[in-house]
Parts: sequence; C-alpha cells; structure tokens
Amino acid sequence: MRELDETDRELLRLLLDDGRASYKQLAETVDLSPPAVSDRVDRLRELGVIERFTVNVDRSRLREGVRVAITLVVTPGESTAVREALTDVTGVEHVFVTAEGRLLVVGTFPDADIESPLQPAFETKAIESVDVTPLVASDWHPALGEATLGLECVECGNSVTAEGVSAVIDGERYEFCCGSCRARFEERYEELSEGA
Repeated sequence: MRELDETDRELLRLLLDDGRASYKQLAETVDLSPPAVSDRVDRLRELGVIERFTVNVDRSRLREGVRVAITLVVTPGESTAVREALTDVTGVEHVFVTAEGRLLVVGTFPDADIESPLQPAFETKAIESVDVTPLVASDWHPALGEATLGLECVECGNSVTAEGVSAVIDGERYEFCCGSCRARFEERYEELSEGA
C-alpha cells in the first residue's frame, strides 16, 4: 500500500472522530469485513500514518491550573534543542515549531507558574524571549481532506511511489523509493552494525 484510497481516508476520518470505534463498526460504515479493516489499520500504523490511539480531553471540564499559550523566540538553529527539552515537561500538551523557528507551546500549569516547569527549556540558554497568553477556550477539529500518502525514501529523500519498497530491519520498518536505495541502505546498515 503506497497510496491512500478513499476507503483509507474514510477510515482515518472515522478514527479521528472516535478512536475507540470497533473494527465491526468501522467495517459496517466502509462496507468491508472487520478483518479487512483490521489489515488496513495495521498497514496505516506500520506506515506511520496512525501513530497512536488517544483520548481528546476537554480541559474546560477539569481544574488543574491555568491553561496558556506560550510563544518562545529561540536562537536561530536551536529550536530542536528547546523542543527536545520540552518533551517530558509536565503540563506541556503541544509544541509547534514555526517556519521561522519560533516555538508555540500550549500547556496547563499550576498557579500560572510557567518558569519552574519550563526550566529545562530555559537551561538550553537558547530562549531569547517569552510571551505568555492565558487561553479561555480551545477547539480541535482535525481535517483530513483528500490527503495522500507522503512517504520519503530514508536513503535518498525522494518520494516513495507505488513502485517503492519497504524493509523491516532490526524490528523497524523503512521505506525506499526503489530496490537500489534499499540495497545501499541495508549494505551501509550492515557495515555500521559490524563496526559497532
């Protein structure tokens, strides 16, 4: 499966709406058997299109602190380091990186104290300025539209088309645009493994 068809897109829309829907429920909607739906969902997970199944919590129904949007202006070239520093920070829900390298952070923090929880990010010494705005409401409406599969060859970076190949190496799946890229990658992987 190198392309998303309308059935794949419909399954993704249904799962975005209710990630707990059973394969039987999904199958009835898309006119497939439950095992066929299971196979499609498994392939979408293997390809990384579906990363995980999660719960969308309505934060307005919970009291745990102050929900804020934070804009971090960082030293050019340091957005990855700051983003990684925010990975395990309690309270941080989303981190977005803009094209100009700013980080937009959404999170909930006790007593509006953001300095203490964000200390790992400040320790990078890459934050130039911080702007904090309290959030009063939020909505999440994921849209799939007519999305197509956008796999990239791990060897050369080209788009993986229907002629592409994949390989599972040491339990991890890799996508390639052609067999020669796969062969080069496997050869280099073996050389590095032997040298380690």
